[in-house]
Amino acid sequence: MTFFLPLQSMYALVDCNNFYASCERVFNPNLQNQPIAILSNNDGCVISRSDEAKAIGLPMGAPIFKWESFCKAQNIKVFSSNYPLYGDMSSRVMRILEQFTPDVEIYSIDEAFLQFKGFEDYNLEDYGSQIRTRILKWTGIPTCVGIAPTKALSKVANKIARKFPKKTKGVYVIDSEVSRIKALKWIKIEDVWGIGRGLQKRLKAKGCYTAYDFTQLSDDWVRQTFSITEWKLKKDLEGVSKITLDEPITKRSIATTRSFEYTYSDIDNIKERISTFATSCAEKLRKQNSSCHMVIVTLSSDRYKKDLEQHRESKIVNFPYPTDSSLLISTQAVKAVKSIYKSGIKYKRAGVVVTGLVPTDNFQLDLFQKENPKHKPLMSAIDVINRKYKGNKIKLGNQDLERTWKMRQERLSPRYTTNINDIIVVK
Repeated sequence: MTFFLPLQSMYALVDCNNFYASCERVFNPNLQNQPIAILSNNDGCVISRSDEAKAIGLPMGAPIFKWESFCKAQNIKVFSSNYPLYGDMSSRVMRILEQFTPDVEIYSIDEAFLQFKGFEDYNLEDYGSQIRTRILKWTGIPTCVGIAPTKALSKVANKIARKFPKKTKGVYVIDSEVSRIKALKWIKIEDVWGIGRGLQKRLKAKGCYTAYDFTQLSDDWVRQTFSITEWKLKKDLEGVSKITLDEPITKRSIATTRSFEYTYSDIDNIKERISTFATSCAEKLRKQNSSCHMVIVTLSSDRYKKDLEQHRESKIVNFPYPTDSSLLISTQAVKAVKSIYKSGIKYKRAGVVVTGLVPTDNFQLDLFQKENPKHKPLMSAIDVINRKYKGNKIKLGNQDLERTWKMRQERLSPRYTTNINDIIVVK
C-alpha cells in the first residue's frame, strides 16, 4: 500500500450529525429515534431533518403549510429554529475542538476544519475517535470525523464516515493512494465540496461523473475552462494541498436584513426593527475594529402578495466622519426609514447595511467635525456587559427590550442553556 509521504500535516473535518435535531434531543431524550424537523425563520419551511424524517420522505425545504398533514400522519416532531440553543451548543463543540489542535477553522455552525501539524507519530484514526467521544460525552452531540492530507479530501472522508457509520464507527482516514482513489471513485461529482449545479452540468458534459473523473482532467484544461478555484480543488482531490485554512477576514461591508414575523404597516414597529438591525451592525463593526462612512437602509413590502400595493425603496446616509457608535448609526437609520416609509403599505422585510469601512484606529480626521467623545467608552462598556451576560442585556431605548429578532416561532423549544428560566429542573 502506498502512503502519502511525508505526512507533514493532515486535515480533519468534524461535522455534527443532524445538528439542529441533535440539539433538541440532548435536552429531550424522548426524541431519540423519533423523526424530527426544524423550520426556518418565521416557521416557513424545513431546513433540517433527522435521519428518521429523511427515511419517511420529508424533503428539505418543504413548506410546512403544505406538509403539515403529512407530518402529523407520520408523527414527525416539528420545531421552530431555536437559534440561541443551537448557537450555544455550537460554541461548546468548537471549544472542545480547540483542545485537540490550535489550528481550527469554523466552517459553519455545525462543522469545522482542523489541521494537524507535527502529528506524524499519532494514530489519527484513534485521535478522531477521541474527538468524537469527548464531544458526545461533554455535549451529547454525535459527530463524524473525516481525516485526509487536504481539506477537500477530508470532506470526502467525512461523507464516507457518515454514510457507513457501523463500518467506520464515525471516523474515516484517507492516508494512502489506494484509499484516496477508492474514495474518489465512490463519490459522485455532484457531492464534491465546492462543485455547484452549473459546474456539475459542464463537468458531466465532459464525461465527469465522479470525483475521480474530475482529477483525470488536465490541469491546463481546468484552468483555461474554469478558474484557479477549480484548479485548486482538483489538486486538493489529488492529495496536493492547495486550499488552506482560512485566515480571519475583515469584511468590507456588514448587513443585517430580516423578514418580519408579520407584515407591518405602522411606522413605530418598523422604526424599532431598523434600530435593532442598525445596532447589530454597529456591534459587528466594533467586533472587527472597524468604523463606517455610510449606512444603507432598505424597506420592502411582501412581493408574494400581488393583490396588495407594492413598495420597495432604499436610502443612503453618509456620515461626516467614520463611526462605530450604535447611537449614531441607529439614529440615522431610523431617520432614513422614516423618509422612505409610505403610509398604508404592508411591509414584510427591512435591512441595514454599513459600508465604506475603515480601521477604527487609523482613519483621516476632520478638522471641524468629530464624534462625541463619550460614545467610545459607552459602546465599550455596553459590549463588555453584553458579552459577559449574553442575550444583549443592554439595549437602546427605542428597541424592544424583550426580543432581538422578532420571528413567528409557534413551535419553539426552551432555550435550555441561555435562559435561566428554561434550565431543566431535576425532581
